[in-house]
Amino acid sequence: MRNVLIAASAFSGLAAALPQNINIAAALAVPTPTVLGPAATESADLPVSYNPTVAAESAAEAVATGGVTAKKRNACELQPGGAGPVPGDGSVAEYLDPSNALRTAARNAGTPSGYSKSFTDLTASTHQIGYLTYKNIESGNYDVNACAAFCNSEEFCQGFNIYYERDPSVDPAASCANPDPITNVKCAIYGYPVSENSATNQGEHREGFEVVIAGSNGYSKLNGAMCKGAPSVPDFNAPTNLPAAINAPLIQKNGQDYDTYNGMRLFNTNPYDPSLCAAACKSQTEFDREHLANANGEYKPCNFFTSYVLTKNGVPLGTYCALYTQEWSADYAVNTGYHYGEDDYSVICAASYTATTQDSGVLSSSN
Repeated sequence: MRNVLIAASAFSGLAAALPQNINIAAALAVPTPTVLGPAATESADLPVSYNPTVAAESAAEAVATGGVTAKKRNACELQPGGAGPVPGDGSVAEYLDPSNALRTAARNAGTPSGYSKSFTDLTASTHQIGYLTYKNIESGNYDVNACAAFCNSEEFCQGFNIYYERDPSVDPAASCANPDPITNVKCAIYGYPVSENSATNQGEHREGFEVVIAGSNGYSKLNGAMCKGAPSVPDFNAPTNLPAAINAPLIQKNGQDYDTYNGMRLFNTNPYDPSLCAAACKSQTEFDREHLANANGEYKPCNFFTSYVLTKNGVPLGTYCALYTQEWSADYAVNTGYHYGEDDYSVICAASYTATTQDSGVLSSSN
């Protein structure tokens, strides 16, 4: 069920009936990470720095409390790489010419097994959350299978961007401004699917030298590969893959309407990782038990959560976590997203998790 929100005030109106509707305003309020793709001066083949254990600890801390280091460069130093072909005289116009061999190779490239093609032959590279690392294709060939193999070798990789980049042959400086170009075939991998709308990095100027992108293709793991194999997380039962987000009704408790929804969190400085939601769920229970119990010793525990990727116009916003006091079946997974103003917010890769040990929501001293 795709809802239409036509004004910000609509959030409050919907909240009374369906409190757990996707909180777009809160999701957009989460600051965007500073590193969204390979920097022109970044060294290739840096290890993936994402540590799920540390990330889960940070997620728990975020509930409880309410980058890349550039290599020092020497001016005019000879730059590594350059295995790709230089078109024509190496000018910017030659790189951007739609009929050149670089862009033709991108258009003729196939789609690796297990992936779908997100975009073809753009003159900009991906710039979005979930950036993991990149490498140069050492053969200099536009090898999408090699790039896919690189993505497959990383546990959290869900998509990649392969492209030609016009780079300087030496590190530009005043004494060697606008050096001769070299071509690198770059393979950047991401912890979320890549989207055409995220391909916004068109290069930069460095001491008279213009870095440009050509033949940029994006590939994302098929939904069957990414979304139907939700990972298990400690202290929760095996996940249930869902077609959409949960819309749970109010229930009756002690003769009154009771809302089982217990808030949301969005994590965007990491790859898609449901273990972050598990950490947030457990921390939410601890917080509510310690700070929000009423006079009868009752509080709202988190015994169940859904985890999914929330996208805006196809571009991932992060790992969205919706927390609940009780389990809800897949019959309630009907919320596929919203049209909000001119933007389209969608739910992909949804899964639900139930705590193996249920919390009663009542302080032990009150039992």
